[in-house]
Amino acid sequence: MISLSPFRTFLGHRLLTFAIAAIGGALFLFLHLPLPLLLGPMLACLIAALAGAPMADAGRLGILMRTILGVAVGSSITPEVLAGLPDIAASLSVVPVFIGAIALIGYPLLRRGFGFDHATAWYGAMPGGLQDMLVFGEEAGGDVRALSLIHATRVLVIVTVAPLLMSIYWSVDLAQPPGQPFSAVAPLEIGLMALCGLLGWKLAERVNLFGASILGPMVLTMAVSLSGLIQHRPPAEMIQAAQFFIGIAVGSKYAGITWRELRLHVTAGLVYSLILAIISLGFIEIIVQLSLAPGLDAFLAFLPGGQAEMIVIAIIAGADLAYVVSHHLLRVVIVIVLAPVVARLFRR
Repeated sequence: MISLSPFRTFLGHRLLTFAIAAIGGALFLFLHLPLPLLLGPMLACLIAALAGAPMADAGRLGILMRTILGVAVGSSITPEVLAGLPDIAASLSVVPVFIGAIALIGYPLLRRGFGFDHATAWYGAMPGGLQDMLVFGEEAGGDVRALSLIHATRVLVIVTVAPLLMSIYWSVDLAQPPGQPFSAVAPLEIGLMALCGLLGWKLAERVNLFGASILGPMVLTMAVSLSGLIQHRPPAEMIQAAQFFIGIAVGSKYAGITWRELRLHVTAGLVYSLILAIISLGFIEIIVQLSLAPGLDAFLAFLPGGQAEMIVIAIIAGADLAYVVSHHLLRVVIVIVLAPVVARLFRR
């Protein structure tokens, strides 16, 4: 007879995580803090994890919620947006140089400064998707736990600091609803969005597309949006739900952390995040000075946070989603394609 105890324990950890996240979100809402349903759950789960609470991520449910962001981006792509894409080619051409600067500074820092092995230092320095870097790093013999904490810290720092800077320099109200309410969107459109999200995710998984839960729904929804069948973004309540689960995903990465991991891996992530911020601000200034994009759009496009997290912030800030997403997408594609090749060359 199969014991249900492990399942019940895991379910209990997950329910505890959801409860802690809900408390964090409610507190941020009560205090009128920015991005309450993203930062509240994220920081609450982080604090609980550091305190030793047994945490668990949201699993497939959390991945399902990311499809909403793909739908939000896809529904923002209109014929007018496509017509303007050639105008951002010059800005996109800066992305490979941006990645090169990060690699040249980040790899020596983690390899020599913190003493990580070659694979861990290389994939820890790469500003790609978290899951992709973990897979590549593990295949290359790297420390998966160290990679997870370094990248989680990178995303945590950027997602926490970015809203503060946006509020100070651009006076962006990040406590506002991220769209129209559920009642303002036709049920047929909501049904089409749900279908595009689920079907796009599963089709993208079948062809092993990276970032399947976001890119699959984005492409399918874009096609439907260009046909005119969808004319709205997902309702505010759906995007808020996505924020909640993304916050859980980041904060719960620190579950079971030890003092050694906190001292070495998280410290490395913090120092690296500071250097990343300096590099990013330099490139953002170049983009703005060359008049390639407005300051807010350049800021969100060249901050190497998580793809899902930056999409959430861009939606709420009212930024140019096509501009922001295209830069993050190009960054991730370049890293995924070239990082393993360059890593092997470095090892030789």
